[in-house]
Amino acid sequence: MDDRLSQRLHGLLDRIEAWLPPAPEAADWSRDVAAIWQRHPLGGQLVPVAARDAVRLDDLVGVDRQREALLANTRAFLAGRPANHALLWGARGSGKSSMVRALLNTLAPEGLRLIQVDRHDLAGLPALVAQLRDTEHRFIVYCDDLSFEGHDDAYKALKSVLDGTLTGPPENVLLYATSNRRHLLPESLADNADTRLVGDELHHGDAVEEKISLSDRFGLWLAFHPFNQDSYLEACRHWVAHLGGGDAWNEAAREAALRYATLRGARSGRAAWQFACQWVGSGVG
Repeated sequence: MDDRLSQRLHGLLDRIEAWLPPAPEAADWSRDVAAIWQRHPLGGQLVPVAARDAVRLDDLVGVDRQREALLANTRAFLAGRPANHALLWGARGSGKSSMVRALLNTLAPEGLRLIQVDRHDLAGLPALVAQLRDTEHRFIVYCDDLSFEGHDDAYKALKSVLDGTLTGPPENVLLYATSNRRHLLPESLADNADTRLVGDELHHGDAVEEKISLSDRFGLWLAFHPFNQDSYLEACRHWVAHLGGGDAWNEAAREAALRYATLRGARSGRAAWQFACQWVGSGVG
């Protein structure tokens, strides 16, 4: 009976294995510079990925202060000096995610490695950090477009890794995140109901303090604001010249770029890139 059951189980496993995708190749950090963390019930795995594009830090227009601050922080980290976890927050399309990708493209030859973690996989973040602790490379663990709803407990895993455990993150790991929200969590009018004035000081209630405590664990805050017209046009000029050559940017392109921003209702680095693709791709210039 036991032999027959064993044979049936082996046959079942053979049939199931034919439907399973092949196991991903393990990351080789001497060759791979980026990976995605995929959580599963037994822990998680790192899936190496190629760089999405060749954008460089010099390509980012209108965010010079943010670029220099993040570059200095990351270079300090690569040199083994003290560095801060970083939160890049602000207007949509203003270059937050592009800056992290450009940072990898620029600093990968200097030893930087990047691992992206989806918000839904944050529960596996402690397992990932533990896996990286004993490696010789230096890693930025990156969460893109990070935000949480009021009932979402995934942020507790992030808080714990940032500054909530006895050991803290290893010295070869930093966390960078981008978000449209400065405090990552939604803020409602009801949260401020317990705010009170004590003398000349404003004291927040527990709900507000809980929400601030997450973003407060990032030592470097970089704010990204909507572009003014000059910054937007400079970004358009850069990308049009990049895609179509220096002669592609002219007065007609400038006027078209202004119309594009008016129709989109936004002036941003993303809008500038999208306009450049449309202008150069159409062959009008």
